[in-house]
Parts: sequence; C-alpha cells; structure tokens
Amino acid sequence: MGRRLAGVCVLLLMSLPACGQGGRQPGAELGAVGDVREGFTVGLLLPGEGPDRPLFTRALESLCPRCHVQYANAAGDRARQGRQIGRMLADGVRVLVLDAVDPEAAAPWVARAKLSGAKVVAYDRLANGPVDAYVATDPARVGREQALALLGAMKIAGPVLLLNGPAGDPYAARVKRGLHAVLDGRVTIGWERDLARPDEAVREVAAAVAALGGAAKVAGVCCASEAVAEAAAAEMARAGMAGVPLVAHGGRPAAPERLRAGTRAATVSTDVAAEASAAARLVVEVAGGRTVYGTAVVSNGTTVSIPAVLVPPAVVTKATAHEAPAPGTARGRGARPH
Repeated sequence: MGRRLAGVCVLLLMSLPACGQGGRQPGAELGAVGDVREGFTVGLLLPGEGPDRPLFTRALESLCPRCHVQYANAAGDRARQGRQIGRMLADGVRVLVLDAVDPEAAAPWVARAKLSGAKVVAYDRLANGPVDAYVATDPARVGREQALALLGAMKIAGPVLLLNGPAGDPYAARVKRGLHAVLDGRVTIGWERDLARPDEAVREVAAAVAALGGAAKVAGVCCASEAVAEAAAAEMARAGMAGVPLVAHGGRPAAPERLRAGTRAATVSTDVAAEASAAARLVVEVAGGRTVYGTAVVSNGTTVSIPAVLVPPAVVTKATAHEAPAPGTARGRGARPH
C-alpha cells in the first residue's frame, strides 16, 4: 500500500510544472509582468513636455516592437500625476516609467503600484518608495562638473553664490554634494540657498550682493537649473554683474545662444537620448522579471540598493557651444517644473 501511494505521489509531482514555471512560457522569469515576444503596455509619466517621450518610444520599439507606450503629462501638478498613476494601474498597466513631479509625494503611489503587481522605473528624478530601478544623469558628476567650470571661469578671488535645487529633491541633494566636494577649501562660499522655485533666485541674488558688500565682490554664481540661471541673470544684469561668471545646469534650446553671447560661462546638460535608451532597457529587464544591473546602486530614503544607470553629463562652454546637442535631444533640470 505504501509503495502504491508513493508511486501515485511521484506521478503527481511529474505532472506539475517545474518549480517556478507555474504555467509561464519558456524563457519567462519569475516575477515577470510582460513578455517581449507578445508585447506589453508601458506607462510613461512625465512632469512636463520635453524630448523624452519620442526618444523613449523609439528606444522601446527597438527592443520590444510589440510594446505600447501609454503617456501622461502631469503639467507640474503632483496630484494630477497621482491620478494618472491610478488610472494606468486600473487600466492594467504593469510597468511604469515615472519622472516624479514631487519625489517625496510619489511614495504612496509607488507603493500602490507595487501592491498592484506593477514594476516601477524611476526616471530622471528618484521617486521615493519601492522602485525597481532608476535612470538619470549622474548628479554627483553634474555637481563636480559645474564646480570645475565655475573655478575655470572665475576672474577674481572672492566669494561665490550657490543657488541649489529644492531641499527635498534627492537629485538636487546629490548635485549639491558634488559641488561641495570640489569647491570646499578652494573658494569661499559667500551665499548658498536651496530654492523651492526658480523665481526665488531674484531675491537671493539681491540679498547676496547686499550681504557681501556689492556686486564687485562676487566672483561667480552657480545655478541648479537653466530656469534658476535665467532668473539670476536678470537680477545680475540689474545689479551690474554682467562680467561675473554664471554656470547653469540646463539644456533649453536657447542655452547655446546664451553661452555664445557670454551671459553663461558654462552649462552642464543631459543626454536625453542616452537616458531614454537606458530606461527602455530597464523596462524590458524588469518586465521580464530579470535581475537588473546598473552602473551604481542608490537609495531614495525609503528603499536601499536600487540598481541605477547614471548617464554622464556634458559640459558646454562658449568655445564648444557650436557642438551642443540639437534642441530636443538635451535638457537639464531647468526643463522640469520644480
């Protein structure tokens, strides 16, 4: 009797799928939510208009011809972006590429996506919550390159102004650390502020000039984005600081013209095509349930050991402005709403 029961058990075990296959197609991985051969829908959630959508769509099509991109533009409204995530999840989208309007506020939505069985690739801004992977321009290198450009452009020894991004933005915090890694001990940082909005630069430049004893005392200005630089440059012109070097982080179409005109000493820009291509690769990997490898591992404050692909930035000066990427293929943080 015991031998017959054992034989029945063996036959039952042989009839079950191999461990971990569970009816999946050959080649599929554990935790997969999409198959490249059949195609799947990818939700692309951006905070505003830019070159990212067409570049990402083309990159994804090259890797997954049957995949479809469902696009949503939050127009800088974090509540709207939350609703867009909810609608995509309700539509059955199980892979999201999220460029968060507000990285901290995105955490509950990322958690909801994970509870729904979806994969989340954080794009450009590192959203809080249990994201699966991250792609962006390397923020530490952005800060270092900005600092080196500022040092190279300074004409006098004196205090510099640092106008950073929002205090709650993890990307801005990493750029800031990169700046200080180069500047600390080499120059005097006479005025430094974390700006919630680009227009706050007008007030901060005016306050810095007054506190430091006049425009002639300022040796240089470094801005977190092209939008901040635009506001700072307007106040610098009013204050008589036309010759003071101004370094930005941006890729707006007018940036090369400003460099050639001398109103910028340098700008550090993003290769959006490289970012979009990396995001498409990560999408295919997380959708297939494969282990994701990047160029680094990052933490967003709620999740540790997030695999990340960090794209190197490009430094553009007056001498190289003619080589700058064409409009629509580069951007900086200034191209995003704060």
